[in-house]
Amino acid sequence: MKILFASLTQDGHFNPLTGIAAAAQDAGHEVAFYTGSLYAGKLARMGVRHEPYRRAVEITAENINEVFPERVKLSGPRQIAFDGRAIFADNVGRFFEDLREIHGEFPFTVLVHDTGFFAAELAVRLLGVHSVPVNVIGDIESDPDVPPMFFGFGQARNRLDRAKHAAARYLSNQVVFRPAKVRYREILAQHGVPFSLRTVMTDLPYRYATAVIQTGTQSLDFPRSRVNPKVRHVGALLPWRDPGGDRGADVPLGGYRRRALISQGTIDTADFAKLVYPAVEALRGSGMQLVVSTGRQPAAPVRERIGGPDVVVEEFVDFDAVLPASDVYITNGGQGGVLMAIAHGVPMVVAGLNEGKGDVNARLAFRGLAEDLRTERPRAEAIRAAVDRVLADDAMRARIAAVRAELAAHDPLAESIEVIESVGSRLQHRP
Repeated sequence: MKILFASLTQDGHFNPLTGIAAAAQDAGHEVAFYTGSLYAGKLARMGVRHEPYRRAVEITAENINEVFPERVKLSGPRQIAFDGRAIFADNVGRFFEDLREIHGEFPFTVLVHDTGFFAAELAVRLLGVHSVPVNVIGDIESDPDVPPMFFGFGQARNRLDRAKHAAARYLSNQVVFRPAKVRYREILAQHGVPFSLRTVMTDLPYRYATAVIQTGTQSLDFPRSRVNPKVRHVGALLPWRDPGGDRGADVPLGGYRRRALISQGTIDTADFAKLVYPAVEALRGSGMQLVVSTGRQPAAPVRERIGGPDVVVEEFVDFDAVLPASDVYITNGGQGGVLMAIAHGVPMVVAGLNEGKGDVNARLAFRGLAEDLRTERPRAEAIRAAVDRVLADDAMRARIAAVRAELAAHDPLAESIEVIESVGSRLQHRP
């Protein structure tokens, strides 16, 4: 079976698909990966055929604010509205033209893609391929019992909460995402494909999917009244790792009774005063070793500002080495790091709202797996108090242990390949 993987050029969209792509190739399928040039080296090391963007604009964590300088001043719903149109909708036509050209050279029958890759609908409708979206955050399909996405709401507890969620749901669908939907409708109309502005944008991947691969477990999400039979939870989808590659800086882990790992991920790293600096201020001199990962930002200037005997600052650290020796993970809520923390049994203090992180964090708080500070810019005192609560919370550690056991019961790559091959079997039996 010929399978094309496709993703936006951002770590959180690309990395969770890499393990599946390598596993699909190992299972004997012909695999190619359509993504930006940023990941050409990694795909070469994986031995997976790279199909780079041809017409599409490559938007990365490094260049996003250069391509869209006006975005720097935006936050909350205004940033979501901007991103919806500029990052997710505007490229759809160019993505599809690339896919159509690739399909002529590599006639794939299954398209496996991240849920933000909306060009998949045109590929399904006009190329006749099957879509298998991979959702790398909590289930984003709308449900009357689940808070609307991108507001960071917790589960509704009373009539007032339900009214607030209903108002936010209307605002999201009719105002925040309207620019993206208008642009998306324009592009689809150019190809003779109808689109209703009443459509909920986050429902799109489910609408045209044959099957959906969902990272994590149902226990990491809010309870739902409607269960979509297309969706399969496969456990923690983590990136492919080069067996002989660089796993990040070696961190000296001796000499400390307790340790905190601190990270703002790889996208939201323009301003470490949001979380990294106040976290170090809160815990410096507490007797804990503080290990800071700066993501894709150079570590030297950060080290110069906050480094010290008990503070290690590196661009990349090996989470698989540091997390087992850590007592708390302080993060803005990137799903990949969150899943790794749970897989190692580490409780969390989370503080982030943008790029869907508020929704990840709200789910963690609802399930009692983290202290959610519900802000982009927590104060040092709030971080210190939250860390103290987490370190003393035996019940939280027990809940994390239970979810850790659930994750360990899954074989994410094998289950993902089962989903993809089940789609392939339907193609073989199609009349």
